[in-house]
Amino acid sequence: MKKALIAMSGGVDSSVAAVCMTEAGYACRGVTMRLHDYGTSCGAATEAADAAGVAEKLGFPFEVLDCRAEFEKYVIEQFVTAYEAGDTPNPCIRCNRYLKFSLLHEYAKEQGCDTVVTGHYARVTYDESTGKYHLKKAKNLAKDQTYVLYFLTQEQLARTAFPLGDMPDKDTVRQRATDYGFAAAHKKDSQDICFIPDGKYADFIRRRTGRAYPPGAFVDADGRVLGQHKGLIGYTIGQRKGLGLALPAPLYVRRKCRDTNTVLLTPECDLYSDTLVADGFNWVSGETPAQPVRVTAKTRYSAKEAPATVTALPDGKARVVFDTPQRAVTTGQAVVLYDGDDVIGGGTIREVEG
Repeated sequence: MKKALIAMSGGVDSSVAAVCMTEAGYACRGVTMRLHDYGTSCGAATEAADAAGVAEKLGFPFEVLDCRAEFEKYVIEQFVTAYEAGDTPNPCIRCNRYLKFSLLHEYAKEQGCDTVVTGHYARVTYDESTGKYHLKKAKNLAKDQTYVLYFLTQEQLARTAFPLGDMPDKDTVRQRATDYGFAAAHKKDSQDICFIPDGKYADFIRRRTGRAYPPGAFVDADGRVLGQHKGLIGYTIGQRKGLGLALPAPLYVRRKCRDTNTVLLTPECDLYSDTLVADGFNWVSGETPAQPVRVTAKTRYSAKEAPATVTALPDGKARVVFDTPQRAVTTGQAVVLYDGDDVIGGGTIREVEG
């Protein structure tokens, strides 16, 4: 009998993923990763208790894995460093990459498990003709989470299952949980970064580091001072609200300059760029294309895909050129490439051109 390690958050998605694997005949083992002590989620007592209840009802063992040190190192420290450098990181990608699909995969091997299972909305398929695994969008496109999974390798895909990828909608998932009498059946979906539940990133960073981030000037494209900002870490590209300025016309954050401690504000029309360079690029097939490739690409989780051409560069980088300029392309975010439902790959945006 094949064995599956189920990553369980206590929520409806991972609970139903566990149902799917037990019904498929796997010998399951549940684990909740305790990631941090900020707020009340990601391994906190109530979430772990809910997950344990699901495991007990389904009849498989369950444990809590203390991953706080690794989460601090790979997620929180990088989150702070990126903001201090002027970037806008996506901590969920790093959590998935270094915790759920690295540390947890290693733990699964130690426990003799063949497959790691999560409640992500995505699909994994295997092409016998090429011997390659494919990472594909979920059938429920409204919930698709492949943007935060672009880093998966062939080896990881071979040992990963996403049971919810074939679910037609979230109502179906909730009904499955209701059928089993799970308390999580009607839990609300999490929206915020789990370790900053109030969404106040700058306040979190100040508390975390104890450092002062001095105020500076908001300036326009001609260098005229428009007012005072409260520290560079409090702003991101494309931001309009929360600037604390009375302006005759809407202006948006276009750039943050560490050298001068200034924030450049421009009209929205100046936020658009057609070219970016990303590093740490992962090609899901495991093969770097020798020639430019036509793709669709998105530069934020919630962005729409747009036609583009990608060219692999040396040192694990890639240049993506969009057919039409994209709004507020931001360093620190990921660019993810698609061919229809297939994820081609992705990387971290480091340069924005055009």
